[in-house]
Amino acid sequence: MRKKIVAGNWKMNLGFDEGQKLTSEIVNMLKDEQHSDVTAILNPPFVHLYPVKKLIGDTPNLFLGAQNCSDKASGAYTGEIAASMLASFGASFVILGHSERREYFKESNELLTEKTKQALANGLTPIFCCGEPLDIREAETHEEYVKNQLTESLFGFSAEEISKLVIAYEPIWAIGTGKTASSDQAQEMHAALRGHFASKYGQEVADNLSILYGGSCNPGNAKDIFSKPDVDGGLIGGASLKSRDFVDIIKSF
Repeated sequence: MRKKIVAGNWKMNLGFDEGQKLTSEIVNMLKDEQHSDVTAILNPPFVHLYPVKKLIGDTPNLFLGAQNCSDKASGAYTGEIAASMLASFGASFVILGHSERREYFKESNELLTEKTKQALANGLTPIFCCGEPLDIREAETHEEYVKNQLTESLFGFSAEEISKLVIAYEPIWAIGTGKTASSDQAQEMHAALRGHFASKYGQEVADNLSILYGGSCNPGNAKDIFSKPDVDGGLIGGASLKSRDFVDIIKSF
């Protein structure tokens, strides 16, 4: 059975005290309230990793993730963070290929292959992002575009390695715009991407691959989106900065 996952991406937000407050609230809510068997992940900026890990402690089904890692193992790469460092701080997951990294920092599909190798080599689960901008969606070439992202970055990995990944589909036109892909649009793309993995790695691998929706998901639409058969959770941006919203999204399963 595929894992149900809700991952909160804090992006470049929150100072130390704010991060501690948010984490503490989420931890306490998850301990106090009934919620389904969902894997919840907090992905704060690098500077928060250790203090957030301490607050998470042994909270059931709550894990630490990072927002990025280097494609290099170590060395003279000022400002970079190695996957081995993330693992040493207790991170279990790392977001790779987020649309903002692709757009603002020009991360290529080839670079993301190397980052994925580093993550897997250090026992981290990559949350590998893919998705199309508005012009591609309007041209109705979005399936081909996103499948190509996955093919160029991931299809050199073995079936065993692919089974260790989580995929996050981001309709880029629905991030931070207030627009949201309908649950039917999300299902259509998730099914297409699962079929793409099946064509390369077989149906069993594809059926066990968790694919998250990452486009302006909130407590109001999460239940509808997560009800679709090929949607296994969400990569949450803005709503992950509000403890009540984030926990309500987790509970929407």
